[in-house]
Amino acid sequence: MTKLTLGSHPFLLGFDQLERLVERTAKSGNDGYPPYNIEAKGENAFRITLAVAGFAEDDLSITLEDRQLVIRGRQGDDSEGRVFLHRGIAARQFQRSFVLADGVEVTGATMEHGLLHVDLKRSVPENVVQTIRIKVGGAEDA
Repeated sequence: MTKLTLGSHPFLLGFDQLERLVERTAKSGNDGYPPYNIEAKGENAFRITLAVAGFAEDDLSITLEDRQLVIRGRQGDDSEGRVFLHRGIAARQFQRSFVLADGVEVTGATMEHGLLHVDLKRSVPENVVQTIRIKVGGAEDA
């Protein structure tokens, strides 16, 4: 007995890319830093919020690469000349990735109180009904 994968199921035609997408997401290897929230801001709007305390806007970059939202943070070393008795505030680089579905677009990003907000919106496609004409006897149109 062979196991059917999502892309090879007979009723799911053209969904093989979804299986690759799931594999790519699993390989992203996010380690939990920085912590984040994802919230619904409406029926077709979302917000990703990352806790980026200590990062300036210039330390952060947001890119969209092949339907993958990538947020990177890189801080310079500002500890020169300082003596820490305890250093508990993380000052390390990070990369956090989110795979976006078709039709989901980034509408903007803001930063306030050490939180980076990335707003997303899903465009709702129109329902289109298409009638397919049946040709008789395999004749081709000229």
